[in-house]
Amino acid sequence: MKLLITGGAGYIGSHTLRICQNLNFDVTVLDNFSTGHKSFVKDCEILEVDLLDKTKLSKKLKNRKFDGVIHFAAKSLVEESVRKPEIYYQNNVVGTLNLLDEMLQNNIENLVFSSTAAIFGNPIENKITESHPKKPINPYGKTKLIIEELLKDFSFSHNMNVTSFRYFNAAGAANSGDIGELRDPETHLIPNILNSVAKKTNNLKVYGNNYLTHDGTCIRDYLHVDDIAEAHILGLKKMLNKKGFYEFNLGNGRGFSVLEIIKGCEKVLKRNIPYEVVERRAGDPDILVADSKKVKNDLNWKPLHTDIFEIIETAWKWHSRQ
Repeated sequence: MKLLITGGAGYIGSHTLRICQNLNFDVTVLDNFSTGHKSFVKDCEILEVDLLDKTKLSKKLKNRKFDGVIHFAAKSLVEESVRKPEIYYQNNVVGTLNLLDEMLQNNIENLVFSSTAAIFGNPIENKITESHPKKPINPYGKTKLIIEELLKDFSFSHNMNVTSFRYFNAAGAANSGDIGELRDPETHLIPNILNSVAKKTNNLKVYGNNYLTHDGTCIRDYLHVDDIAEAHILGLKKMLNKKGFYEFNLGNGRGFSVLEIIKGCEKVLKRNIPYEVVERRAGDPDILVADSKKVKNDLNWKPLHTDIFEIIETAWKWHSRQ
């Protein structure tokens, strides 16, 4: 199978690349390396181009044939999106439109889209299904929802096959320990906890303790990055066999609070981890937990890393080396 992965040098993209290569797929990575890492991309063709550079993008993709595109490239920091929404609408929405135009020009019919649970906003259900009301509370989530809507239109009008995955909190790292989550600034909880230990900074911050949860800290559903990657491949295979538009929520189906994750890291690392409670960040919902029955039934997807301690252990294998 011949694939194009946008954002393939990023966290989830690089893990998806690795699994695709293990399946002997012919993969090309497209990335502007603004946040991705060239060291994460090995043994494949690299197109270094920004999706906003329409002229260069057209030149790079002209007459290229791919069985499908897995589209990760996006700005993805919630707090930054609140401060700088214009960057998110430009990068995420316009960048995706440019990519879609090139797909049409080159008769590329299949797209797997990296969406987010942020499209749902504050949940009204204990576990969020695909039909849950979509009321994002931050510009990042709004851009992803806009893209989902335009993908529906492209699917209808241009017979494009699309699978959209709304995943919750990606976590963990490859078992090899040679790729993992590496961002600056880092906003995800588990990397920040582990970095505070690995780098001996003792500056771990808990953003808010007044959420409407059992311990006052927000609750999230953590899913191993390799399980997310596997779902993308299954989604692509489904479209190759049955054309259409598909949307799935991805998660383990169990939520953990910030304080519970800190305690989990303490157990795995066998040490106390100090932290400071500070003001909550803008745009963070209280609880986000997935109902993943649909993806399990329709794609026969089953997460292999369901134990939170195992997920933390794989992350520590990566962060302890940095």
